[in-house]
Amino acid sequence: MLLARARQPDWVSLAGRSIWMRVAPVARSRSGPVAAGMLWVFLPCGLLYSALLVASLSGGPLQGALSMALFAAGSSISLMLAPVVLRRLERSGNLRRDGVGTRAAGALLAIVALWALWHDMAEKILDWCSIG
Repeated sequence: MLLARARQPDWVSLAGRSIWMRVAPVARSRSGPVAAGMLWVFLPCGLLYSALLVASLSGGPLQGALSMALFAAGSSISLMLAPVVLRRLERSGNLRRDGVGTRAAGALLAIVALWALWHDMAEKILDWCSIG
C-alpha cells in the first residue's frame, strides 16, 4: 500500500484516529507525553515489526538486543530531526507532495523484509542440503 498508493490502508488510518481521539486528552495532561509514549507501542508500525523480524533472525538474544538497541538509536535520531525537517518543508511551501518519499519508504520496507526472510531461509536451505 505504501509503495503503490503512497499512503497507509484506510483501516489503519481510521484505527489510528480512533485511538488518538481517546489518547489526546491524556497526552495534553502534565504526565501525558510519557503515558502517550507508553501507549504508542500498541499502534501498528511496519518499521518496528521489520526491526523485530531482523532482531529475531540475528542469531541469539544478545545479537537481537543489540539489533533493537541500534534500531532505537537510529529511530531516536530521526524522530528528533523530523520536526525540524517538517518545519523547513512547510516553510518552503511543500512543493513536492506527490508521495515519492512514502513510496520509497514502502519499497525499502519491502526490500528489507524480503532480505531478512531470504537470509533466514537461505541458511536453513544450506543446513538442509548439508544433511545428505
